[in-house]
Amino acid sequence: MAEKFQVVVIGGGPGGYVCAIRLAQLGLKTACIESRGALGGTCLNVGCIPSKSLLNLSEEFHKVKFLSNKGIEVGDVKLNLEKMMKSKDKAVTVLTKGVEFLLKKNKVTYFKGHGSFKSANEILIKNEKGEETLIESEKTIIATGSVPVSLPGIEFDEGIIVSSTGALKLNKVPKKLVVVGGGYIGLEMGSVWSRLGAEVHVVEFLDHITPGMDKEISKEFMKILKKQGINFHMQHKVEEIKKNNSGALVSTTDKDGNTKDFDCDVVLISVGRKANTNGLNLEMTGVELDERNRVITDKNFKTNIENIYAIGDVIQGPMLAHKAEDEGIAVAEIIAGQSGHVNYDTIPGVVYTTPEVASIGKTEEQLKDKNVSYKIGKFSFMANSRAKAIDDAEGFVKILADEKSDKVLGAHIIGPHAGELIAEIGIAMEFGASSEDIARTCHAHPTFSEAVKEAALSVDKRAIHS
Repeated sequence: MAEKFQVVVIGGGPGGYVCAIRLAQLGLKTACIESRGALGGTCLNVGCIPSKSLLNLSEEFHKVKFLSNKGIEVGDVKLNLEKMMKSKDKAVTVLTKGVEFLLKKNKVTYFKGHGSFKSANEILIKNEKGEETLIESEKTIIATGSVPVSLPGIEFDEGIIVSSTGALKLNKVPKKLVVVGGGYIGLEMGSVWSRLGAEVHVVEFLDHITPGMDKEISKEFMKILKKQGINFHMQHKVEEIKKNNSGALVSTTDKDGNTKDFDCDVVLISVGRKANTNGLNLEMTGVELDERNRVITDKNFKTNIENIYAIGDVIQGPMLAHKAEDEGIAVAEIIAGQSGHVNYDTIPGVVYTTPEVASIGKTEEQLKDKNVSYKIGKFSFMANSRAKAIDDAEGFVKILADEKSDKVLGAHIIGPHAGELIAEIGIAMEFGASSEDIARTCHAHPTFSEAVKEAALSVDKRAIHS
């Protein structure tokens, strides 16, 4: 007899495992299926966590080389890439084991293997030995995430032509790295290898990096990255990538039709991700997909099939771990008869380069497109005491508020600890705060957060320190 569950979650990434834990907390008999052999999904295994580890370690390496400029004398600084990679892997292992413990603690049944639908209420699990287990589910949540997209006709070998997964596992620093795509992931990985000694070239089809980001922030971001030694080739289209004896040759054309070739050791293709719906046998259930193979859901994350739901990267919306987590909790509460909800207007996005870049809410471009009248408040970290004291003062805070009501509509930060600072504005927006509310809140001195307060003051042209 197949074991029966009230809810089965297919996928143990940030959306899936969080959803499973919340379902169990709400008293439902829950199972979670993960094919990778380790919980945490792309984010924990080959995404957010290992990349942040390498970003931090490469930044430490870079800083140490210049400590003598600040009166701290050190000897020769050498890179031990093997040890650095082991440190990164240790962080991943500790966290994946931690997630497994959380499932056990919350009495979630964890299946290691690939889950697919045998019918709308039956899930077939095949483990790495080829052994099959059939379970029954009253309700099923698809949380299978996303996978990297390559260019047409070009396959990842994860050695020379790599996705973000391969870029996290290079066994030596490339002399020359070409990054195809100027989005979050490509710039983060480009920053890592640039700091470790690679010559990095970013090839981008558009005329700006980080598509969808506030244009003023994007422009400042590119200026800073150029100063750090990253080379940009904008409005260039990749025509072909051919492997050769030294690595690969990347052939491009610019907007005027001129050709340019890049001979390099490694090519990182970072042009986006796609929903991971293959292998789920969705045809057996009748679940509908959109033109991008994403699962179509309603506002309650329900598909066109009554007992099947979907969350995270596999449905529409930003492909962010924290978005998936919030959706996982929301759908669990909806299934349990509560009123789960996700506010998509207050989902932050962060680029973990140095400096960090963070945003929440609307950009100027979006407000202009919707004919919304707004005010801008800006404050530079150059005028922030804490940032100046530690010589980390690049960037600024920008707050957008409704011209009449003063309600905060969006915020964009480039500078130290931007990913942490954006949370304050997220809370403010969640409570419908005005820029004056932020401006009248006492902030400790000296802190980076004072730049947020000063930007809020600047909305009404009353900043004190600029």
